[in-house]
Amino acid sequence: MIKKFIYFSILFILILGVFGAGGLVIEEFKTGEGCPKIMHIPMCLVILICFIVPLISHVLKKWNVLYFLFTGLAGSIALVASIMQYTEHAECPKTTSGTPMCYYSLLLFSSLIILKIYYQKLNNSK
Repeated sequence: MIKKFIYFSILFILILGVFGAGGLVIEEFKTGEGCPKIMHIPMCLVILICFIVPLISHVLKKWNVLYFLFTGLAGSIALVASIMQYTEHAECPKTTSGTPMCYYSLLLFSSLIILKIYYQKLNNSK
């Protein structure tokens, strides 16, 4: 029962992330102002990929290394962006309520990593 709940929680967070990052990517392609860039690469596109790869890995129940590699990469990007936002050295895209999205990204990717570790431990304790 708890395993199923965790599985679907991870799935829900990943789908939520795909839609959230996807919206920023669409905005980026429309206006060029959707998200910050590093070396001309929109970071929202990187984050979108970092949601899609773990989503595929999770649904197929394969390639856990890729799951952790991509969630870890995105979590690291979100951590650096959050620190830079907090110290006012960068500007993350904001929600309609004014909250920087990098804070939400950090929360989502941290949750995904923690939930997947717990899910794996439950699977291994059969």
